[in-house]
Amino acid sequence: MPEVERAGIGRWLAAAAVVIVLDQLTKWLVLQAFTVGERLAVIDGLFDLTLVYNPGAAFSFLASAGGWQRWFFVALGLGASLFIVALLRRSHGQPLFSLALALILGGAIGNVIDRLVHTQVVDFLLVYQHPWYFPAFNLADSAITVGAVLLILDEVLRWRRERAATE
Repeated sequence: MPEVERAGIGRWLAAAAVVIVLDQLTKWLVLQAFTVGERLAVIDGLFDLTLVYNPGAAFSFLASAGGWQRWFFVALGLGASLFIVALLRRSHGQPLFSLALALILGGAIGNVIDRLVHTQVVDFLLVYQHPWYFPAFNLADSAITVGAVLLILDEVLRWRRERAATE
């Protein structure tokens, strides 16, 4: 692999590593400070810190599937991570796209670590306005979400550039 490509992917892998470290650190802190279900109001009526476990995926998808989903989501996360690394190797010169992939990669690995260590994902951020509650989430989930939004933004900007070039 040429030096320029190696340096480029290294920057994005480092960004993913920062996401992983921050995600795991915040989860460790919550695990030390909270018991399951305990809540601490940060912004009363809007945002709490809590400790919940999610054996499923987003919005507790497959949470009650009986245990097999742990390994399914580990395999899915690892497979997606390998695919993202391959995309990063080819995406030099596309900083927004690469940042989006790095955020998704870091988030995916952060949640895979949880499944391997805790058998389920540690969630602790709770946004709500009674009676509405958004499912609890974590920094890995946030990184994945921001990465997905950046992928969409990158595609819209690319489409607009191509459209402007043909006019």
